[in-house]
Amino acid sequence: MNIDESLRGSLARLASAERLLVALDFDGVVAPIVDRAEDARPLPGTADAVVRLAALPQTWTAYVSGRALTSLVAVSSPDVRTLLVGSHGAEVRLGGEEHPVTLDPDQRDALAALHRVFTEVSAQAPGTWVEEKPAGRVLHTRQADREDAAAAVDAARKQLASRHDIFLKDGKEVLEGSVIHATKGEGLAFLRQVTEADAVFFAGDDVTDEDGFLALEAGDVGLKVGEGDTAASFRVAAPEDVADIVALLASLRSELPAQRTP
Repeated sequence: MNIDESLRGSLARLASAERLLVALDFDGVVAPIVDRAEDARPLPGTADAVVRLAALPQTWTAYVSGRALTSLVAVSSPDVRTLLVGSHGAEVRLGGEEHPVTLDPDQRDALAALHRVFTEVSAQAPGTWVEEKPAGRVLHTRQADREDAAAAVDAARKQLASRHDIFLKDGKEVLEGSVIHATKGEGLAFLRQVTEADAVFFAGDDVTDEDGFLALEAGDVGLKVGEGDTAASFRVAAPEDVADIVALLASLRSELPAQRTP
């Protein structure tokens, strides 16, 4: 990939930060989008660059995903040093230690209602299916006829419109419901706090990643993968481009005098 000079300059400035956090959405960024979520795997170039970054002093890597934490671990096989944020910020793994979701009785009742609506709607829409998460459910429509998919999403939204304890998010050919209000922006803010990062790089491809881009501060770099409106400063076409960019960031940071091993 021929990296734009403006992006290259921003990466060079980012690489010189004293404490750096490199956070990546998983599906559509680290791994190409696939029909079956369980078949997703990181591109080797990106995975290698993440490991290289995680090994550098004062440098943290993270996967920030809408996936449930168990699913994210299964498909990403992360380095233990890579921080994980699952379920849009509702689940966290830091240094190999997981912080699971705990629901109160009202949230459990809301989750049961969400499950009932999504499964009933999915049963009437061939090609759709429901993914279970600790604090939510996801109605997947990628393999359904477009009209059936749109009708299923509309039906689910209408049935849940009066529920103020269920939070719905649109994504790429999914409708996600959660009984915990969590966003990738909040997840990034949490990671910035725990790492005390001076600068953050964040790459995402989905509508839900816009919360992450909006959480970025002066000196940070946001990278949008694919088409669509975005608050990110830079854009690339595909996950393969992300591999090149993260590899360049790893090289730039490793070349700094402070990062060289004596």
